[in-house]
Amino acid sequence: MTCANEMTCANEMTCANESESGFSLGILPPHSDSHALVGGYRKAQYQDIREALEVMRYISASTPSTHVYLRMFQLESQVLPRCSETPAPGEEDEDFLSIAAAMEEITDDSVDCYWLIKSFVSQFHAKFGDSFPHLPKSLEHYLSQEDPRLLSHLRAIGALPRLPYALWFRRCFAGCLPESSLQRVWDKVISGSCKILVFVALEILLSYKIVLMGLSRPEGVRAFLCNIPQENTDAMVTKAIDLWHKYCGTPIHAV
Repeated sequence: MTCANEMTCANEMTCANESESGFSLGILPPHSDSHALVGGYRKAQYQDIREALEVMRYISASTPSTHVYLRMFQLESQVLPRCSETPAPGEEDEDFLSIAAAMEEITDDSVDCYWLIKSFVSQFHAKFGDSFPHLPKSLEHYLSQEDPRLLSHLRAIGALPRLPYALWFRRCFAGCLPESSLQRVWDKVISGSCKILVFVALEILLSYKIVLMGLSRPEGVRAFLCNIPQENTDAMVTKAIDLWHKYCGTPIHAV
């Protein structure tokens, strides 16, 4: 296959993934005849929101794109702070910014990027917000089934409460996994199950068992897991999906 053909295929795959996500997230209507019209509305709304923020001096030409998306999301959600009292990004804002940065790497168009971020974050919190507190315990349960010795070690050194749950669960591994692996995880989340996040976290622990067993301080465990090596992540996600099917069948539910 020539380089030109490889690039064409890659672009087609990216477009296909974005289109499927658009359907699942409610961005695109089911009838293809309406896509151009709806796309025009989305672009016009995007430009109106951005221009409003520029007029109100919340953003400028030098504002990072991820922060532009955050202010747009806040404006549409009616939680935009006063311009004179704009605080530093809070925990939820940092989660949004991480997801936005990852989505930017997946999409080429800023309009599409914003709508995907907005819909993904909104749907994720609406569907799974109540599940977040239960995911760490779920992870412990499945780790006890797969490797009780590793679980005992993490408990003994006090590392379990220090695992990067925000990075794994609230940010859906944005900033942890490279985009090629991240898309496969997010596809499962968009399809209706956040429990895949538990099994990705589980597989990360299992894959780096030898390293983790050699660490004796919770800070060291957390530091390593927040910066895992970026090679072989596709294989880890494949194993995580296998574990997901092993314990949950072909789950449609959220938890």
